[in-house]
Order: sequence, then C-alpha cells, then structure tokens
Amino acid sequence: MLTKKQQRTKRLFDISLAILVLPFVIIPVLLLLLIATLVTGANGLFVQTRIGQFGKAFQLYKIRSLRGTSHRDIVAIKNSTTAFGRWLRNSKLDELPQLFNVLKGEMSWVGPRPDVPGYADKLKGEDRVILNLKPGITGPATLKYKHEDAILLQQKEPLQYNDTVLWPDKVQINKAYIKNWSLKADVSYILQSVFG
Repeated sequence: MLTKKQQRTKRLFDISLAILVLPFVIIPVLLLLLIATLVTGANGLFVQTRIGQFGKAFQLYKIRSLRGTSHRDIVAIKNSTTAFGRWLRNSKLDELPQLFNVLKGEMSWVGPRPDVPGYADKLKGEDRVILNLKPGITGPATLKYKHEDAILLQQKEPLQYNDTVLWPDKVQINKAYIKNWSLKADVSYILQSVFG
C-alpha cells in the first residue's frame, strides 16, 4: 500500500502531466467526438459507470467506438464496431477523455484499469488493496492485455475466460504494482503505452 507521501507525489504528478498535455489534446478530442457522433449515430462521448478508489462508482469518459452497445458481450462488440471505432480502440485514442477523469481526481495516469461493477467491488481479503489506489488510464495489466478483445474472441466462452483467467491475473499484477510502486515505474508505463 502506498504511503501518504507516495500518494501525494503520485497525485501531483498526475495533475502536472494532465495540465501539460491538455492544450495538445483538447482540439483532437473535440474532433474525434464529432466524428464519433457522425459515425455511430449517437453522442460521441461515451459515459459508463466504473468502480474507482475505495470501491466508489464514478462516470468514466471515452470516445464512442461502438454502435449502440454498452455491455461486455465481446461478439456484440466486434459486430458493432465501425472501422473508425476499430482504429480508435487499437490506437487507444478513445481513452483520451479520461484525462478529465484524472483532473477530477477520479483516476490516475497509471493504476489498475477501472472495471464495470461486479469485479473490483467484489474483491475479497488482501485483494481489496487494489481499491486503495485510483484506477489508471494505463498500467502493467493494461499493457499485458492490450489485445484483450482479440484474446477473448478466440475463446469459446469469453466471459468465463475473462472471469477465471484474465481477471485473476490482472488482480495479481495490480497487487504487485502497488507493492513495488515508484514514480519511475509510472513514467515507464506511460512511455510504453505511448510508444510501445
């Protein structure tokens, strides 16, 4: 678990980087939101309830990449993804609006990915240490499973595979991240996400 000093350092880094990056991404975000609205026929800003620090729900922002679906059915996601949506998801540009989640203090640049209700909020025992940290835009588990959709599409029972294989592994990765946290590691994860 991070000390109070480490948490303050992490938060200061988050705010500083967000303020630095914001002027460069605001116009691209607005353009991508407009394109997403035109392509999907719905509001280009996708808002979904996710579980955050201390198990509290918050509204996560993304650029909409799917036509009319918000559930975790991986086949439905594949079938409702436009070419623009696939490009957004592959490039991770759909995550750019989460910069505002960072500024609001709901997320961090690096940490466990915030999942939909039914996962992090159901953690038991020592696994709940993950909830002490703000969820992140990227992190070690996110990098390991950056092609998660493709992995799930290869499974006969995608949801079961996620719940019994991917999710438990992510929990262990995130626990190790918290145990070995350093600002240097956070910078490394961000660079890997951008250039990897």
